[in-house]
Formats: sequence, C-alpha cells, structure tokens
Amino acid sequence: MKDPMTPSGTFEKIFQIILERKQQGDTQNSYVARLMDKGLDSILKKVGEESAEVIIAAKNGTTKDCIHEVTDLWFHSMVLMVQLGLSLEDIAQEFEKRFGRSGLEEKASRGA
Repeated sequence: MKDPMTPSGTFEKIFQIILERKQQGDTQNSYVARLMDKGLDSILKKVGEESAEVIIAAKNGTTKDCIHEVTDLWFHSMVLMVQLGLSLEDIAQEFEKRFGRSGLEEKASRGA
C-alpha cells in the first residue's frame, strides 16, 4: 500500500476499508455494509444523489462545499466499484490507456 499521506495512498486506504466493511457485512454498525446489503440500485441512487450535489455545489456553493460533495461522490463511486468487483488498478489502467490521446479522440473511439 502506498503512503497514506499521499492522494493515492488515501484512496487505497479508503478502498481497503470499503472492502473490509463489505466482507464483514456488519449492517448494524457499518454504513457501507448496510448500503451494499440494500443492493446495486441503492448504491446507484447514492451515486446519482452525490453527482447532483456536486453540480449544485459547483454552481452555487463555496470551495469547501465542492470539496465536501466531490469527496462524497468519490466515496460512493468506490463503494460502487467494490460492489461491481472493480479495483483501483482497473481504473488506473484505463487512465493509463488514455494518456497521450485527445479526449475527443478517446470519446469517438467508444462509439466505434
């Protein structure tokens, strides 16, 4: 695991905690376990809610509000990743594939 004081270390630490909470399944004491127990639709609803809150904070909020809401969105996105069996490495590999490509080129390639 990377140094937890770096952004990548922090993400790895949070991701590990989410994995542990899923495995423990303690729905009485864990928000993550409870959310995962409710299933994919509940997780997707939270990701959607947090996405909307990011938009509202960016439009009307302060920097502090934006940081708070983006953090919530990233957290719930990681919960979704764990639920779907995705890893941080999967996402990092996708980013690596995109380096050196125009965003317009990458987007066009998805439709092919």
